[in-house]
Amino acid sequence: MMSAPTQLRVIIEETKVHKLTLLDGIPSTVDELLAAAHDHFQLQGSFTVMYMDKDFDNQFFTLTSTDVVKDKDTIKLVKTEEPSVFLTLTPINEVAASPPPVSLDLSFQDDSSSLRSSDTIILPQPSEYRSEPWPTNFVVPTFPYNIEMLLQAGNKAYESDGSLLQNPSMNSNILEKLAEAIFHFTAYPTGLHILAVVEALIKKHPCLREPGTSFSGLYGWQQRLKYKMANYRSKMRRLDVPGEKNPAKNCKRPKRAEVNYLPPHPSGETNNSLEMERQELLNEVKKKNNTKVIQEKMEKTFSCRRLEVVSGSPAAGDFQERWPALFCEAEVGESINPQRCLLQ
Repeated sequence: MMSAPTQLRVIIEETKVHKLTLLDGIPSTVDELLAAAHDHFQLQGSFTVMYMDKDFDNQFFTLTSTDVVKDKDTIKLVKTEEPSVFLTLTPINEVAASPPPVSLDLSFQDDSSSLRSSDTIILPQPSEYRSEPWPTNFVVPTFPYNIEMLLQAGNKAYESDGSLLQNPSMNSNILEKLAEAIFHFTAYPTGLHILAVVEALIKKHPCLREPGTSFSGLYGWQQRLKYKMANYRSKMRRLDVPGEKNPAKNCKRPKRAEVNYLPPHPSGETNNSLEMERQELLNEVKKKNNTKVIQEKMEKTFSCRRLEVVSGSPAAGDFQERWPALFCEAEVGESINPQRCLLQ
């Protein structure tokens, strides 16, 4: 006895929605249903079938039996592919001349269970990109108190009935802490690094899983964390980093006519060399008829004084003690000279 024709709403990789008519009704196995969809939509590659469960607020679950699929139901086809690795290597005779340009492009789905340890290629990173080696097991940091309370309640609910925590307002705090933790190891995490962090996050807080975005519920967090790291790198570039040659990086970028202007040091000069110039100035200012030498040294140390004013905000008495030449008559006149102001 033939079954009545059945219609299904089919979502293909989040971007396409079609109607599938099965003249003989719902197939008896998932493989037969997938084969029918393959033939009808002319699909290429391997797919996993998911179904929309109305008992769980229309969340998608992996389809293991076609008995749960009814007429006019919604299914989703999620493409699953093996990871591909592309390496660009430099001949060994060129290594001495320059570091080998090694690029690693990883494209994979969230079904990380299919990856074996032998499939993973870990390339050494330059030391300037990290302060500590990447850990074998990433430890998820502790989030702010209010976030931790929400996560604890969400995890209990997940263990009880499988419900998921849907609170987008806390995502920003979670991503910020994860980016901060990643930055201790590397500023440029690879796709495998991002995946390892998200897997650790979901393992500790399973209520954050997002099955509606991918088969394993990790894809949404992977994408958000990838973009968060890009923003975090931009943020860190504007902050002061110990050992940097330019200590003014923690000051905001100056705008036209702004009083916090920080010029660069003269070519070839450092903080130490300019401090020696300042020490010499203390002696030169005590000499008579020494205006030209004082003027040259004051011009050379201009960037050093600006850094003290903007970053340290010293008292007038302390500043006069360190830079007595600035309060001489000749230098006071030069400081209000329009032409010199434009040059500085």
